[in-house]
Amino acid sequence: MTTPTPLQARLSDMFGQSVAVLSRPSPATFELFERRGGTQQALTYVLVAALVSAVIAAIFAPFHANVTVIGQFITRLILIPVQFAVFTGLVYLIGKYLFRGTGTYPEVAYSFALFFVPLSILGTVLGIIPILGWIVGFLISVAMIFFGFLAVQSSMNLRDTVSGGVTLILAGIANWAVQAFLLALILAPFVR
Repeated sequence: MTTPTPLQARLSDMFGQSVAVLSRPSPATFELFERRGGTQQALTYVLVAALVSAVIAAIFAPFHANVTVIGQFITRLILIPVQFAVFTGLVYLIGKYLFRGTGTYPEVAYSFALFFVPLSILGTVLGIIPILGWIVGFLISVAMIFFGFLAVQSSMNLRDTVSGGVTLILAGIANWAVQAFLLALILAPFVR
């Protein structure tokens, strides 16, 4: 058996790397893995999280008003990877052009996928428990911010905590604005 080249990480490799990133959180841990995969591996891994979320949302759709099984399945399967790609793209662009970060988009996408996938799957699975749903959502959001901060520092080579934090905050704000704009475009034909 040959060792995979850096850009051929398998799902099992990514799972092991996720465990390492989550259990030893630091920019140095992210540095160990950021070049072991690329954009394709990151998006494939994110598709796993999207599929888990889509299946769970579809199963529980009948228990909610105004949602359909197919609607939940399709929207999550499409929106989760798109939102991930847009957000990581914004992190890359802001980090590179505003703070002169030297990372690449594949490094950003792969680094973010390593924590995003397990945390989003955990949030989806635990989020179905009625009493825990909002608490889990809040805790997962805090964890995503924390690991995102570490991933920005590593993948964009921004060791200054201020530039790393500002990159993450600006990417979050820009991501919200892009999502609002796209939603307005989609809904425009239906609103008079």
